[in-house]
Amino acid sequence: MKNIFLIVLIAAIFSSAAVFFQSDSGGDVNTAKTRDVASEMYTQEDIESAVHTIITEFDRHWSGCTLNEIYYAGDEESKAYIGHAASHRADEVIVLLSSFDVDESGGNGSLNPMSTYNNWMWILVRSEGGKWKHVDHGY
Repeated sequence: MKNIFLIVLIAAIFSSAAVFFQSDSGGDVNTAKTRDVASEMYTQEDIESAVHTIITEFDRHWSGCTLNEIYYAGDEESKAYIGHAASHRADEVIVLLSSFDVDESGGNGSLNPMSTYNNWMWILVRSEGGKWKHVDHGY
């Protein structure tokens, strides 16, 4: 009887550990489109680097969501968020806009299931031309 209890206990522990350590499958970025937006503030390479940062994050962490489009919001929009750079000890900010679909799971539970989010904003900062860091998102 002790052996059966021990086996059931070990199975329960391993089952719980598997769920705890299970990696999130992330979002679907395979069909994401982008568009060229002219900028006097950033090079095309700067913009593509920021877009890549968000695509990577979306792919890793936005389970139940499908990224449809992501692109630079434009110089005026980025200038409007310059305060984010200062508050994160950075000297540059870039704003991206996107649209994505959410499946029946509701993403991580904070999004509306079976819906599309348009004009979703991503705010990234960096210093001295370094790597972009995602610091905020939403409407």
